[in-house]
Amino acid sequence: MNRAIPATVVLATALTATLVTGCGGDANAGDDDGTVTVTVGYQSKTINTVTAGTLLRELGYFEQELKARGAEDGTTYRVRWQDYATGAPITAQMTADKIDIGSMGDFPLLINAARGEQLDRPTRLVSVTGYNPRGGLNTIVTAPGSKLRTLNDLRGKKVSTSVGSAADGTLVRALERAGIDPEKDVRKLNQQPSVGASALRSGSADALSQFVAWPGLLAHQGRARALYDGAALNLPTFHGVTVRERFAEERPAVLEAFLRAQIRATEHLRAEPVAAAESVARATGLPAEVVYLYNGAHGIATFDPTLKPALVDALKKDVPVLASAGLVRDVDVDAFVDDRYLKRAYGPAYTRALAAGAPTPRAEVWFKDGTTRSFASPAALLGAVAAAGDTVRAAYVPDTTTGTSWFADKAVWVADGTKRLPFVTASAADAYTAGHPGARTVPYDQALRGAS
Repeated sequence: MNRAIPATVVLATALTATLVTGCGGDANAGDDDGTVTVTVGYQSKTINTVTAGTLLRELGYFEQELKARGAEDGTTYRVRWQDYATGAPITAQMTADKIDIGSMGDFPLLINAARGEQLDRPTRLVSVTGYNPRGGLNTIVTAPGSKLRTLNDLRGKKVSTSVGSAADGTLVRALERAGIDPEKDVRKLNQQPSVGASALRSGSADALSQFVAWPGLLAHQGRARALYDGAALNLPTFHGVTVRERFAEERPAVLEAFLRAQIRATEHLRAEPVAAAESVARATGLPAEVVYLYNGAHGIATFDPTLKPALVDALKKDVPVLASAGLVRDVDVDAFVDDRYLKRAYGPAYTRALAAGAPTPRAEVWFKDGTTRSFASPAALLGAVAAAGDTVRAAYVPDTTTGTSWFADKAVWVADGTKRLPFVTASAADAYTAGHPGARTVPYDQALRGAS
């Protein structure tokens, strides 16, 4: 069997290429007219970073904060937004002093920290965007008609992922828990998310392990079905904001302005989740229904800028996974995490915000008139959907075991007596029916008929 190019070589080549092709000059240097340009790297389609990227840009809150800052210090500020598909090029640009602030997932954040130290361009993790306490932001999917049903079915198969990403970490951990060697028992294809999606569609990849929003997008389009729910790992995953240390030290007020703007964007998303989803959809071209799956009132991601101890602990557990793949040697997570600027941005409200947890998952219907309604149980949602008919725009249900939100019409439904229980994956539904005599899987249409 042909062996893939080592991940370290691929990543190093990508980083070097980006460094060579990047524009010259310090990202924070003043222009000829004295204007200070702040460069922000973000991932528009990685939609649980929107409070530090797409949504924040659309709302204009950072520009507003800098305008107010400029009125105080007499400086004119300009924001340059740079959009990328993954975190690796953002790291490359940051270590070349061409991006000041960037957002990316937990595994890329660790690579960001390691590269910064290695190149004497240290970076610091200063806030969180979206997180899931169990790991539900990453999913392994396969083609709709695939015979693959469990992780064990991946032995000898080709699995597309982005090496060094949070989704790759989920793949490695899930395989290892199943007793499968991720290097020897599967053929891992290191591909960008869009390339992997095409590979899955063409059949050149048997499965795809990716981060938000790719699994939900492909499922929504009918181009994939979930094989493994990352929340089954029960390990937190998150995306966060990293900053060049020198930038933070030289312009702390600007960084605090960014974090205040992120806090405001988070509050807007919580207060107006439908409007926020529609805004992100317009900016990215993603279906609003997919954005809402992750970013909605009861979506997979919880948006909270605070650096919670549980997330920091999870980051420490990620280091050995990256080290075993040769992507980092070691990372001093405690030194990388710096909550000083966020505490100042929050003020006295930080302590209470830090203590807040993820909300309890609930079923939810989004109607075509723009209203939403949540339900105490998936069965109650089924009844409402059956009664509402074609006035429903989208319906979401939490997985019975993990709580991961999923499209109701893409979930695997189990009938257990009078109960109707949804699961993200067939393997999870199989595990339930194996332990509950009389329980059986039923098509979504049948689940609806039973509810009506």
